[in-house]
Amino acid sequence: MHEYSVVQALLNQCEEVAAQNDATKVTKVITKIGVMSGIETHLLQTAFDTFKEGTICAEAEFIQNVQKLKLECKECGNVFEVDEVRYFCVKCESLRVKVLDGEDMYLMSLEMN
Repeated sequence: MHEYSVVQALLNQCEEVAAQNDATKVTKVITKIGVMSGIETHLLQTAFDTFKEGTICAEAEFIQNVQKLKLECKECGNVFEVDEVRYFCVKCESLRVKVLDGEDMYLMSLEMN
């Protein structure tokens, strides 16, 4: 379960950003999580709730925005999003597609005091 190490890195990043902005408390952590990132959102929430205690994020709300898989067809140029894992164009059914988004996790923003 790598969600624990992901949360540790996320909390470290929150501490760094808060220090850079002279904040004493983080009230909201907003992330973007791609459906192909390998992150289980319910496990990430549990890990965040567990490890935030005693940190600058102790009272923070944790928002997870799930990013659909965004693909571009190399045949017809169609750019589209899909909910499930399928690597073919929804327009021309070509298998020659490029992933544009939905494979990573990002810290999008923090609300701090």
